[in-house]
Amino acid sequence: MPFVRPDVKAFLDFLNSQPGPQMHELDAPTARMMFQAMGQIAELPRGELAHVEDISIPGDHGHAIPARLYCPATRSGPPAPVLVFYHGGGWVIGDLDTHDSACAEIARGLGMTVIAVDYRLAPEHRFPAAAEDCLAATRWVASSPSVIGHAVTGLVVAGDSAGGNLAAVCAQQLHDSLPVPILAQWLIYPGVDMSANVGSMQEFADGYLLTNNSMMWFMGHYLGEGDQGLHPHASPYHTDRFTGLPPALVYTCGLDPLRDQGRAYAAKLVEHGVPTVYREAKGQIHGSLTLRQAIPSGQGDLAGCLATLREIVNEAQGEATMAQAAQAAE
Repeated sequence: MPFVRPDVKAFLDFLNSQPGPQMHELDAPTARMMFQAMGQIAELPRGELAHVEDISIPGDHGHAIPARLYCPATRSGPPAPVLVFYHGGGWVIGDLDTHDSACAEIARGLGMTVIAVDYRLAPEHRFPAAAEDCLAATRWVASSPSVIGHAVTGLVVAGDSAGGNLAAVCAQQLHDSLPVPILAQWLIYPGVDMSANVGSMQEFADGYLLTNNSMMWFMGHYLGEGDQGLHPHASPYHTDRFTGLPPALVYTCGLDPLRDQGRAYAAKLVEHGVPTVYREAKGQIHGSLTLRQAIPSGQGDLAGCLATLREIVNEAQGEATMAQAAQAAE
């Protein structure tokens, strides 16, 4: 038997004792309500933050992309980086509210403005709608729109689960085409390979919150009937755009069906010379970033990630400053 933390075991015992259908047995709207209800019970409250505001981002197809701005200090300030966060939920569930507390904690922990992106969900909007919205939102943030309150000097792209997938896609597609650098990518238990079906996908297929059946349900809703699972916007593991990517923090959980995908993605980043830090939470389950009231040890995992990410960003900012100085001297 794998090691399970005591607080994780207590939460799993509670969940697994509850009657009713599982996620993959529900329609998408009902699954969204179930996810929201679980967050209200299992996640910490937002806590204090200087400024939180719902904003709107123009999408590439004439639609508005809802977003939420988190400012850890005064609304306006000197030029600084911004973290763009893409929420998890299998491209089907999740929204600004399910990840509200986590985004506030990230803003506090990093002392950095955070913008959470509420991209379109499947099955109402199938692949590649989520990726298109995240790419458009990231370009918009990089342009330093006035609503942010300060000039944007660089970006951190970050997300959990499906959001980790979208963060990886944005890092691959945008790292060399924005007016400011992507300083880091933070991939939180990411799903990056739609073809993965062995290893941890089987070892933790049932009983650890995220199940293999749920993953098949998510991917089916997102991809539909098309044969697009290996497209780089769906499976960023299967791309040739690794060289020159921004520094990465890849975080996985030891009891997660997606664990091996995160491990493999981190290894591929290292193989291509991308500065990469890999962290794995032993005895932890998928989704723990937004379950910190039910699983208190998840707060320590998050704090450790933020401390590491802060170092990565500081180093990347230093390198960017030196590169700019060298360019100016030429």
